[in-house]
Amino acid sequence: MKIAFIGDIVGRPGRVMIANHLKKLRAEYGIDFVIANYENASHGFGLTKKNAEELFKSGVDVMTGGNHSFDKKEIIELFDSMEILRPHNYPQGVAGTGMKVYEVGEEKLAVLNIMGHYGMPLVENAFRCADESVKALHVEKIKNIFVDIHAEATSEKRGMMMLLEGRVSAICGTHTHVSSDDLQISKGTGYLSDIGLTGCRDNVIGMDKKVPLEAFFTGIKGHFDIPKSCKKILQMVVYELHDGKCIDAFKLKIFDNGTKIVTACWKEE
Repeated sequence: MKIAFIGDIVGRPGRVMIANHLKKLRAEYGIDFVIANYENASHGFGLTKKNAEELFKSGVDVMTGGNHSFDKKEIIELFDSMEILRPHNYPQGVAGTGMKVYEVGEEKLAVLNIMGHYGMPLVENAFRCADESVKALHVEKIKNIFVDIHAEATSEKRGMMMLLEGRVSAICGTHTHVSSDDLQISKGTGYLSDIGLTGCRDNVIGMDKKVPLEAFFTGIKGHFDIPKSCKKILQMVVYELHDGKCIDAFKLKIFDNGTKIVTACWKEE
């Protein structure tokens, strides 16, 4: 089984890159299932029904969220009608779920969405939630498990790897919009601290530079906007799974000028 993960889709530029490239990439690399993080997909904050339909039509199978999951309140009704997740460790009673099991060919794949703590909204303990969720999946004999850990702190993401190493198929971090250079496989678990954004690449984490720079100079924050025109990138990691273990992985960067960069993983002995 080959699965792919696309990190923080930021606004229309990110959606355009997915519409232009994802179906071709699925065919080129024989990808069976695509997971994408939606939390910035609609003008940088949350997800609308229109944009969700657009992304599913472009080749995404299921979408994960993060701290901006509820920025567009219409998402609440989408949890019941679309394959859209939100962090599983939101408190009990919050709409939606952060864990589902999917049929991929003749195999089952669990997708688990967890949110960290540093700089994030109030949620239940990420590590207890992840540990208990994975134990429950193992009881159900689910071997193929993918985890999106949406967190600001790299230490939390790495801690999640230490907790789940050898117990899940792959873990990939989101939220910072900046890709990390630590793609590896250890004890059958693929790991990457952060996949990086899909969207504008010539600004500040996918947003127009004006407001962030003003905040850095004055300490006064403002509303971030997506640039109307920018240079774009699509970032995706592909994991090959066998019997619940990750046996190979590579990172793809697709630029809007036609450049493609493929980075192999480090396989820990």
